[in-house]
Amino acid sequence: MSEQRSYPRHVKTDAGDIEIRLMSPADEAAVLAFGKGLPTHDLLFLPRNISEPKVLSAWVKEIERGAITSLLAVRDGKVVGCGTLVRDPHSWSPHVGEIRMVVSLHVRAKGVGRALSQETFALALGAGLEKLSVQMTVDQQAAIAVFESLGFKAEALLRDHVRDIDGKTHDIVVLGHNIAQVQAQMEAYGLPGAVQH
Repeated sequence: MSEQRSYPRHVKTDAGDIEIRLMSPADEAAVLAFGKGLPTHDLLFLPRNISEPKVLSAWVKEIERGAITSLLAVRDGKVVGCGTLVRDPHSWSPHVGEIRMVVSLHVRAKGVGRALSQETFALALGAGLEKLSVQMTVDQQAAIAVFESLGFKAEALLRDHVRDIDGKTHDIVVLGHNIAQVQAQMEAYGLPGAVQH
């Protein structure tokens, strides 16, 4: 899936130099430590709790199976972010991918999330997907802004869709990006290179 992008890639951010690389089974312990360090609220917009060892094991199996591709943002040997592209070629929506992304609290608003979301988006383009979705809680304003800057638009609001450990429910917003439609519009205006990476 990542044949059109090579990793690791190095980016300069306000949080320092970040290495973005593909997650492998050897990263399980480091990603678990990252997950355990996240505020509980941040875990809500991921379908599963990545601070649980059994969830990490299943995640690694999905990577090995090729069902998902995960990118890690690493600073000074520690995982500070993760962007994942999920797709199911055997579903009714083989042309659709879902992006899941989370970044450590201490590197937020410093360009790490933006770099990671751009790389994950580039992976999706390289995979030939036609549509992408991403979901998060409605109060994740900075994350919503990052994805809107990539051309995503709000498509759905799922009320009381997730429940936190205290039993409180939260709304989820689903953002979508119709890659095929944007590419067709750009080609119509003579700008096919604008969506290349």
